[in-house]
Amino acid sequence: MNERAPLFPIFLKLMDRPCLVIGADAVAAAKVKSLLDAGARVTVVAPRAIWEVERLAAGNEIQWLPREFQPADLDGAFLVIAATSDSGVNGRVFNEAKRREIICNAVDDPPNCDFYFPAIVRRGDLQIAISTAGESPALAQRLRQALEACFDESAGDWVRLVGILRRQILATQPPSEERNRLLHLLARGGLQECSQVLAQERVAQTSMQQDYLLDESLRTSESKS
Repeated sequence: MNERAPLFPIFLKLMDRPCLVIGADAVAAAKVKSLLDAGARVTVVAPRAIWEVERLAAGNEIQWLPREFQPADLDGAFLVIAATSDSGVNGRVFNEAKRREIICNAVDDPPNCDFYFPAIVRRGDLQIAISTAGESPALAQRLRQALEACFDESAGDWVRLVGILRRQILATQPPSEERNRLLHLLARGGLQECSQVLAQERVAQTSMQQDYLLDESLRTSESKS
């Protein structure tokens, strides 16, 4: 296999997936938080933990096993993060995960990673991930900062509104060139025109419903007479 093959970009659903973090220092805690934000079920293995990890465990938000890593900890794990300060432990976790065909990330150790954590620009449902394939995390962070300056917090609201209008278009417009035109117009920022078209559709549908009810009423009256 070509070890320099390009990475496969993916946004992964982790809701209710069992994920394992080895280590409980500040770096590990940040990984735990990102997993929890994605809805994962997180287990942490570490003899000692910083206060934040202890707090999460005390609140039953995670499971913490206060001991050294054991290979059996990997049983049933969907994804593993080795985030101790001991490269030997991290390497052992990665090798054991690889043997079991479980994807693993050993923090700050690119050769022992099946995947990397990208630099993220997050604005609501808008997420932009940046990776340098482990070559320069500092460069990825610099690019993230540049993109953050391009997209303020209102970008998330815009994406949410686009999503609402997109669903309305798909629900009211049959597959056609007009529907494709509206979807592309919406993506280019044509919110007002799309809203007007959808409003016209609602008016037309209301008029048709009123006409139908009137016809039904007239037929009922005629049948009674």
